[in-house]
Amino acid sequence: MIDMYQKAGRIVKEVRELAVNEVHEGMKVLTLINFIESEIINRGGLPAFPCNISINEVTAHYTSPYGDTTIIEDGDMVKIDLGAHVNGYIADSATTVIVGTGEGPFTSSDKVYTREKELKMIETANEALNVAISNVRDGAILGDIGKAVEEYVKSQGFLPVANLTGHSLDQWNLHSGLSVPNIKENNQQRIEEGDVLAIEPFVTDGVGMVGDMKDTFIFRFLRDRPLRLVESRKLLNIIKNDYKNLPFAQRWLEEGSKIRKVNLAMRQLISSRAIYPYHVLREKSGARVAQAEHTVIVEQDGCIITTE
Repeated sequence: MIDMYQKAGRIVKEVRELAVNEVHEGMKVLTLINFIESEIINRGGLPAFPCNISINEVTAHYTSPYGDTTIIEDGDMVKIDLGAHVNGYIADSATTVIVGTGEGPFTSSDKVYTREKELKMIETANEALNVAISNVRDGAILGDIGKAVEEYVKSQGFLPVANLTGHSLDQWNLHSGLSVPNIKENNQQRIEEGDVLAIEPFVTDGVGMVGDMKDTFIFRFLRDRPLRLVESRKLLNIIKNDYKNLPFAQRWLEEGSKIRKVNLAMRQLISSRAIYPYHVLREKSGARVAQAEHTVIVEQDGCIITTE
């Protein structure tokens, strides 16, 4: 089991580093996502979830829809969040890069960003991740980890995103029950040796909260349901067999299919609550957000970082 977690972690590390070198101004988001997902497969893994490329104030859950023409622009703060699994054992990691050569200033909502400010935000996210990991050991209290992250991020003049957390992992389960907070909260639950955690602080100069956008491009199987359309029944069976409980992208289903039929079937699956839609998340004040993430396996006196 540990070997498979570590193999998935090595795949994610290698592909994350390739992606950082690959992303550039003028690139389609879909091109970057296809590159990342293909490289995971080339290394003997499968995507544990659709690659997320969330730009500037868009904080999480953005993956390209079929035919996406969105372009990465000079000065964009790009969060690359990717996951791989080997026989259902998952590694999950994220990093943030600034694209292009311009020094700015760049604007998001009513805020102005220079490259210096963006780099400090990214550095804060990376160091907040290190702070969290340094507190991981058998018996550590989850609320204490969140407190340490919040104190560090605030000391650098930023805020953590309060309503996004890290999460525990299990075979075929990306969110298996534990939440790893990024703020001080009354969470007295203790982690144990052998727990697998994805730790992911988000850092912003905004209000430190995210809200749902209307778009949903990522979904997850919930349950079998009685369905009126034959296409819906067929599609649900494909989803259940191919992805089990792991998130999937609608574009994965649309490739090589008649898009109209997939769209109709997906609407029925959502309305019948056979699948769960993940809304794209945006920082509520429109401020930019940086993210850093590693997967760790808890040990007696520390942890193994599988994605480093």
